[in-house]
Amino acid sequence: LLTDGLIAGIGGVLIFIPQIAFLFLFISLLEETGYMSRVMFIMDKLMRRFGLNGKSVVPLISGVACAVPAIMSTRSIGSWKDRLITILVTPLMSCSARLPIYTVLIALVVPEKNTLFGLFNLQGVALFGLYLLGFFMALVSAWVMKVILQAKEKSYFIMELPTYKWPRFKHVALTIWNSVNAFVFEAGKIIVAISIVLWVLASYGPGDEIAKAEARIRLENPTLTGIGLENKISAEKLEKSYAGHFGKLIEPAIRPLGYDWKIGIALITSFAAREVFVGSLSTIYASGDNDNEFNLHNKLKNQKNPDGSFVFSLRTGISLMVFYVYAMQCLSTLAVVKRETKSWKWPMLQLVAFGAMAYLGGWICYHVF
Repeated sequence: LLTDGLIAGIGGVLIFIPQIAFLFLFISLLEETGYMSRVMFIMDKLMRRFGLNGKSVVPLISGVACAVPAIMSTRSIGSWKDRLITILVTPLMSCSARLPIYTVLIALVVPEKNTLFGLFNLQGVALFGLYLLGFFMALVSAWVMKVILQAKEKSYFIMELPTYKWPRFKHVALTIWNSVNAFVFEAGKIIVAISIVLWVLASYGPGDEIAKAEARIRLENPTLTGIGLENKISAEKLEKSYAGHFGKLIEPAIRPLGYDWKIGIALITSFAAREVFVGSLSTIYASGDNDNEFNLHNKLKNQKNPDGSFVFSLRTGISLMVFYVYAMQCLSTLAVVKRETKSWKWPMLQLVAFGAMAYLGGWICYHVF
């Protein structure tokens, strides 16, 4: 409970501090010099076509690091309609938690070769395409919400354009501190709580199935010792846990996307934080060392379905990547949306709508490819 539940949950919070700090460092420098106000003014006309306004640029940019502080930064938007639309579409921006998933899957299914006259690496183009897809869908979703949320009052963009000046570094440091503090103590406790719940689901199972699974692995592998034995036991325990049973329960629903019950478990556990998907796959497939990306890559590349086809084929990999572009796989973001909107209606709308988009996008990719 302490090492895999509590400490792992705290680690899942602390790992984002450098990224959030650097993001708000650069944003604060732009604000302090007076340039950010001009960016908002320049972008206002374009953003209004999609139901947003110039101030929505900052949350959308921040969403590339983490949606939690990005959604909190929408408080500066005066119009409730514009603020609500910004809150609803910000999670579609590809945050840093998606990056481990993208890199592992791209390395699995996208060949490492140059394209477009040898100027660009195909894997880099694929990664850029995923970020571009998220941004494009954020704008499309904002336009849809603009049509649905027909506000009677007309919002105006009024802002004083400050003079260009040197940044006041005391203010920059204060902005970074407040942003990191808000993330750690407001969103962090939610992430830790969810991590503990998911640890319980992955560590316990009905009856004595887990104990029997461990005994059977030890009996079937009398010569196996050390990390190899521990990994086989961990993988078998996870299969017999509540999370494993739930993964098998949802397998018929996710099979049209090309996913098996093992990927289903990783989808469930990644609700705590998207990057948990990679660690879950490492545990499920007993790769040996969760930090050894090369070992994990080889294990995943050689996995086969009962019919002999590869589990992580091109179409399955692309389906998974597109699924994670759209899916609302972040309960802490849902909790922050609930707090900012003071209603469970909007986070539940995000969960259902983005889930449907993820399923449909994954299905199209799997069957087209």
